[in-house]
Amino acid sequence: MADKWKHTALLVIDMQHDFVDVDGPMLVSGGKAIVPNVIKAVQIARQRGMLVVWVVREHDPLGRDVELFRRHLYPAGKVGPTVKGQFGAELVDGLVIQEGDYKLVKTRFSAFFATHLDSFLKGAGIDSLAVTGVQTPNCIRQTVFDGVALDYKSVTVVLDATAAATPEVHAANILDMKNIGVATPTLQEWCEFDA
Repeated sequence: MADKWKHTALLVIDMQHDFVDVDGPMLVSGGKAIVPNVIKAVQIARQRGMLVVWVVREHDPLGRDVELFRRHLYPAGKVGPTVKGQFGAELVDGLVIQEGDYKLVKTRFSAFFATHLDSFLKGAGIDSLAVTGVQTPNCIRQTVFDGVALDYKSVTVVLDATAAATPEVHAANILDMKNIGVATPTLQEWCEFDA
């Protein structure tokens, strides 16, 4: 059991103020409700000796590294969403990067797109992924599909430690991920996995 977890990384995706706070400019409606489950998933991962990877968006203040369809959110003289160094880009209360964890900055939906995540994980001996965070149809789904395409042995999405704008959108995307072989346990089931 211990050996398995040493080869599994927990990805915590976009659990930042701008996505989770009720007044956040990029609010994911279901995000606030999953914070306690994400906190618990991180605690369990650390107890198991898993690598915890904090995947966050951090953008240039002028929005030069943002997708074209979002560039209007970065007009001159206004701070756009998840700008590096701003409050909105920080992790929500209760989620703290600790020594031994890893922070990865992305500028697109997938944590793998135009980042060094795959080489970092493989260099650390990681062959399996567990995923938490927001939001299911975008950053979770893109990261998961890329993880499958990159041949990670096991990809798991913790059902109630991930969220979308609505439960229906969440459920539809979970079904799509299940259909490509992704495990989707509840947090309780994931906590009880022993192999």
